[in-house]
Amino acid sequence: MGRASDGPPLDPAVPALLAKVGRYPQHHGGLGVVRTLGRAGVTVHAVVEDRLTPVALSRHVSRAFVRPTTGRERPDVLLATLLGVGRSLGGPCVPVPTDDEAAILLAEHADVLSECFLLPRVEPGLPRRLAGKASLHALCEELGVGSPRSRAPADRDELVDAGRELGFPVVLKNRDAWSRLRTPAVGSTTAVRDERDLLDRFPPGALPPVLVQEYIPREAAEDWITHLYCGDGDGPPLVFTGLKLRSWPPHAGVTTRAVALRNPVLGELAADLCRRIGYRGVADLDWRYDGRDGRYKLVDFNPRTGAQFRLFEDVRGVDVVRALHLGLTGRDVRPGPQADGRVFVAGPLDLPSVLAALREERRLPPGLLPARGTERAWLSAEDPLPAVAEAVRFLGTVARRVAREARAGVRGRG
Repeated sequence: MGRASDGPPLDPAVPALLAKVGRYPQHHGGLGVVRTLGRAGVTVHAVVEDRLTPVALSRHVSRAFVRPTTGRERPDVLLATLLGVGRSLGGPCVPVPTDDEAAILLAEHADVLSECFLLPRVEPGLPRRLAGKASLHALCEELGVGSPRSRAPADRDELVDAGRELGFPVVLKNRDAWSRLRTPAVGSTTAVRDERDLLDRFPPGALPPVLVQEYIPREAAEDWITHLYCGDGDGPPLVFTGLKLRSWPPHAGVTTRAVALRNPVLGELAADLCRRIGYRGVADLDWRYDGRDGRYKLVDFNPRTGAQFRLFEDVRGVDVVRALHLGLTGRDVRPGPQADGRVFVAGPLDLPSVLAALREERRLPPGLLPARGTERAWLSAEDPLPAVAEAVRFLGTVARRVAREARAGVRGRG
């Protein structure tokens, strides 16, 4: 959807930079960033892995900086890379991080990066604490915020104890932002069904940084999301709430379909948490409503732009990224009512999620037909090349997976 905002105009004299750490070229959230700001008249630059990434091909990107990173680089190397990009722009710029590592880098080195960038005045260590799964759980316990029971085992004995205490199945997550790239414990959020499955995933020796979390049964749960922007002043935050309908991998991965639904209880819960901890900037929070005790439980606090942020706008067309630019350039950010009923679909990733739901439930899931007000992650008549580039890369990924499975089958028969 490409309509212009009816809200306050953004400052066209201040450019924006899509900032990232790590390799994830097929990221629709980054594309959403450059489109929403570009459509509002802001000059947008982007850090990309190569010149043929979908984002690099967007008509809304003025300049693509090819700066591939893995997240395993030393912080000073990453800092120098970001400073080099900022200095080449020749003036103040609004950086928009799309991963936790970039958000942490910006916060912890704000004193140096403020030479080139306009940054929220957030406490430097807060984003790291919020992005860490164990530290977030500890913070929730300290503040009385609902959170799934969690343990951060230091060795295999504690790993076994955690599984027995929480009860199987349990959920495994990478414990910290940087460790997920440097020493990953799991490829993504993973449910394990029993103790043998748990131990088989970790050979004897040092245990990678992992969080073991209680599993909230799907039949008793709803997955909710809140996206928000907290400014540097005393005004109320801009808060949006929505219901996650599907994800890939199922029930644990990237949101592939969601709907914007006003939830005043959850909105106030998220806003109150951010007020109490003094958070500033854009954030993406995942919550699970646990029907067993009637509580919303905070699963993830991502101190940056979420991949599906374009699901949400207020009635004036302001989303959290536009609000960030408004706030950091000294313009008015008065929260307007949420535009309810908008639907977000993450293109190719929604197909496997539909097939998985069909396999599990023996019926087609609801919400397959296009709906009015649907925000598509990739397709855009006025910016078509990113969708073409994503389709090529997606088909390549599928082909490589099929080839790997075929080779594995041949070896198995041999």
